[in-house]
Amino acid sequence: MQMKQVLLLLAEGFETYEAASFIDVIGWNKIDGDGSTRLFSCGLRREVKSSFDQCIIVDYLLEEIDPSTFDALVIPGGFAEYSYYRDAYDERFMSLIRAFNDNHKIIASVCVGALPIARSGVLINRQATTCNIGDLKLEELRSYKVDVLSAQIVTDGNLITSCNTSTAPDVAFLLLEMLTSKKQSDYIKEIMGFRPL
Repeated sequence: MQMKQVLLLLAEGFETYEAASFIDVIGWNKIDGDGSTRLFSCGLRREVKSSFDQCIIVDYLLEEIDPSTFDALVIPGGFAEYSYYRDAYDERFMSLIRAFNDNHKIIASVCVGALPIARSGVLINRQATTCNIGDLKLEELRSYKVDVLSAQIVTDGNLITSCNTSTAPDVAFLLLEMLTSKKQSDYIKEIMGFRPL
């Protein structure tokens, strides 16, 4: 069985709950599932501070990443108050997003994690969503020539976007399904105690 490797791309000010959902779902599958998935984290600095000032030591610096060795990229959203967009809109972040897309890898985001994807140009003329609290972020997403949908989760080919923090576990299970199978994802959902939708 080939190991599927997931890269968690962390911007300063990332939303902890959103990142943790992927860490847990991918990790549960590694330990209690079919053992086929593994998650690694990366950032612009070795230590990345989340929203609400939690410090995370990442596995890799962004410049150490070879996109060809990973099967999926995950981008949690975050808070402007904690400088999220300083990292998320950094050209190095957007270059990595483009590299994953060019190699037809899965890119999954939660809430405003869709905005750096859109800013990179990857979402032009594609369907997506983002933070649905007010219209500000939806309008920003639209400004990048994105077909903005009013939905909880939107998939367009290899891209997954979602509308708010509450969707993080569902996006993580959808990513696991895309990496393995619906049966495998449903099994992990069941043993983690999530009710079927």
